[in-house]
Amino acid sequence: MTNTEQWIEHRRGSDRELLGWMTPTGDGFVVVDLLGRTRTGELDWHTAEETLDAIGLGFLADPYELRLPDGRCIGVRIAELSPDGIRVTRDDWGAHDVAEREFLLPFPMPEELRPRATHPEQ
Repeated sequence: MTNTEQWIEHRRGSDRELLGWMTPTGDGFVVVDLLGRTRTGELDWHTAEETLDAIGLGFLADPYELRLPDGRCIGVRIAELSPDGIRVTRDDWGAHDVAEREFLLPFPMPEELRPRATHPEQ
């Protein structure tokens, strides 16, 4: 489990939506996104805030893939997340006959969850 006690929340100015955190390190701060991924090296406070503003929330709507214990990979979308865990749902395009629709994953984002590779030829 990641120790988030020293993480400093950064919220978007317009609507106060949480965009991520800044973690104190050395003489500056490291940016951590909402999936718990370290996104920068050490930055000053202002640059860390600007970086989180630029990262935004759009990446949460991107398609991801989840590697299951049997080695299969399935398409998923992020449904909910917090430092308590990440809930993803199978990206089944509305099919009602798909098993294993929801998965609870640890925070920060585990190796089994990754952005889905895009293939221009498909």
